[in-house]
Amino acid sequence: MARSLLSAGALLACALLAGCSGSPTTNETEQPEATAAAADYERGPHGGRMLRNGALAIEVTIFEDGVEPEYRVYPYRDGEPIAPAEVQLAIELGRLGGRTDRFAFRPQEDFLRGNGVVAEPHSFDVRVRAVEGGRTHSWAYASYEGRTTISPQAAQAGGVRTERAGPVTVAELIDMAGRIEITPEGSADVRARLPGQIVWMTGRLGQRVTRGQTLLRVESSHSLQTYAVTAPISGVIVEKNANVGDTTGDRALFVIADPSDIHAEFFVFPRDAERVRVGQRVSVRSLSGEARIEAPVEAILPTADVASQTLVAHVHLPPRASQAFRPGMGVEGSFAVAETPVPLAVRTRAIQRFRDFEVVYAKVGNTYEVRMLEIGRRTPEWTEVLGGLEPGTEYVTDGAFLIRADIEKSGASHDH
Repeated sequence: MARSLLSAGALLACALLAGCSGSPTTNETEQPEATAAAADYERGPHGGRMLRNGALAIEVTIFEDGVEPEYRVYPYRDGEPIAPAEVQLAIELGRLGGRTDRFAFRPQEDFLRGNGVVAEPHSFDVRVRAVEGGRTHSWAYASYEGRTTISPQAAQAGGVRTERAGPVTVAELIDMAGRIEITPEGSADVRARLPGQIVWMTGRLGQRVTRGQTLLRVESSHSLQTYAVTAPISGVIVEKNANVGDTTGDRALFVIADPSDIHAEFFVFPRDAERVRVGQRVSVRSLSGEARIEAPVEAILPTADVASQTLVAHVHLPPRASQAFRPGMGVEGSFAVAETPVPLAVRTRAIQRFRDFEVVYAKVGNTYEVRMLEIGRRTPEWTEVLGGLEPGTEYVTDGAFLIRADIEKSGASHDH
């Protein structure tokens, strides 16, 4: 029975609103568009928007005290309340992006109650059609909140960037501290093959050398013949432990390191050791947060430090990482210990506050408007969206402060 009444109400709403697309009859009027600002329209006894046409007036409110937002409309004739059953009513909401919401109404107590939830944001072009005493009345007005229009040039100058919301893989992260070190393959000692005296030397601290380059010559103590000592790898001389005239002995005369052959060493505590695996993705970042790179876990050393009981996980870094990460630097890392595909997510940095909601700003043409989000899992990079945003929506990822400031300046508030 309830379904039949709802269907009948929906049919009535369609029938009432169908006439809005044609030319008005002699007993119809169209209210000029108005903005949502309180000063632009008359308020009724219930705090709603008053719409008038001749003797008939209706007060349109969105009621949300302890319930999901719903339309409640109060009818008046000659300034006095009348029975809601005397008015047939339909409301149509045109939303940014082309969606249309339609509401039929039924009498309840002293008002007409809409048959659905008025979804957030309460930002739309409203068309109202009422039939009373054989006369048809229609009104149209704009009621916007959290919406603004910005030119492409201003958006570009303000650093506004957008993406389309869609499916991503959300990772469960464990944060760890570590440091940058040169890999074992990226460092080499330069030693003399035979004991003797150094008779010539060219290497100096900080000098970049290439593999096979002669660094010194030694006169052998046994044969008294001179032989060359060359660089075993290409890199930079980071230690120099001898000079001309010294005997070679068994020590390293130079230490050469390749600063581009680096990895990050992270200290894995026992509580996390069972969850960290070779091949997992790690977001490596400098302590300032300015430098970031993503790289895989290359190895986990099997022995624990006696004092701290931590294991060491090596994260391989590509050569380009050496431009921002230097050996000895402290770093932080977020280990993706579990990954779950989700059907819809947005960049976490895109999320802003609007009233009591977490929102992103959707973009349609040059117009931007809030979308109130129902949030699921969250990581520093991605946030799962459970509701409030349609897949494929273009939304602002960078420069949202410009959109928010323009909305606040325009005064597009939560008003009906």
